[in-house]
Amino acid sequence: MPTLRQIPLYTAFSALLAASGAQAAEELHLYNWGDYINPEVLTRFTAETGIKVTLDTYGSNEEMLAKLQAGAAGYDIVFPSVHMHDTMAALGLLEKTSINQSPAFANIDPSFLRAKSDPKGEYCTPYAWGTVGIFYNKTKVSKPIESWNDFFAEAKAGNKVIMLDDMREALGIGLIKNGKSVNTTDPADLKQASDWLLERKPLIAAFTYDSVPIVQSGDAVAAHYFVGAMMFVNQAPENLAYVIPKEGATMYQEDMCVLKSAPNKANAKRFMEFFLKPEIAVLNAQQQMNGTPNLEARKLLPDELRNNPQINPPADVMAKLQIFEDLGKGLKQYDRAWTRVRTAN
Repeated sequence: MPTLRQIPLYTAFSALLAASGAQAAEELHLYNWGDYINPEVLTRFTAETGIKVTLDTYGSNEEMLAKLQAGAAGYDIVFPSVHMHDTMAALGLLEKTSINQSPAFANIDPSFLRAKSDPKGEYCTPYAWGTVGIFYNKTKVSKPIESWNDFFAEAKAGNKVIMLDDMREALGIGLIKNGKSVNTTDPADLKQASDWLLERKPLIAAFTYDSVPIVQSGDAVAAHYFVGAMMFVNQAPENLAYVIPKEGATMYQEDMCVLKSAPNKANAKRFMEFFLKPEIAVLNAQQQMNGTPNLEARKLLPDELRNNPQINPPADVMAKLQIFEDLGKGLKQYDRAWTRVRTAN
């Protein structure tokens, strides 16, 4: 118990703590893929709640995890792909939010609860999904691109093509082209995939994520890229196109997760619940040009988005899509195969 002389100072200190706590409670810090959330989602959340949102971005799952493991603090919510969701769960980095108990969680298509570590959605909620195919400049190619064979035919004709600087995505193409699972840990499969890539490496102008402006300008005619390229296709449909290759492709799904180290856990939960609203999820899908796991949001999508086969593929195309899984120790084999590809002259 404080003495009478201590009470004013004690009260003032308590008030200061309360004020600083109140200030912290009005903040939320997101760490998301670059340009992967509609800014209007954030402004609406702030308008509704008064919570100030800050956003930092990353270019890959590995970059995000490495930064967190290196000690980056202050982030509340991250958006890992499903396999990284499982990896982060195994590392004890995620907070149990019980978001699946929120009434609006009923809007989530159960088929998107893909994380093996979180089959009920007790930690994270599905955020968005899409495909990884080919983004190309229609004015620069010799003919419309429909397959990986067409993609490399352009390179053989002397045109520049680009691939993602992404170990699993790039090796995944080699695996798909050879009829293998993108989650195989068979050394023979990975050698076959890396051999396939090495044969074509002289045809690849660059491995990069920064493909969009290069394809837009025509400096490269085609790029291995995400369906989010549809944002740019919509702006210039006479010049640009995105296609899911005939041979098949990978699909991605990101989940929205709260970090165990999050300083604003209550605000993070509020944001997760906010994003479960169909009108908010559709706002993001419309701007991002990708798929939403929110069943009610799908009903609100405009026809040109809901019925676009590149964004919401038909069943026969969906059957050819593969999604990455957490490989545990098996990932080291991919590291070796990718190092072999990237360091070869």
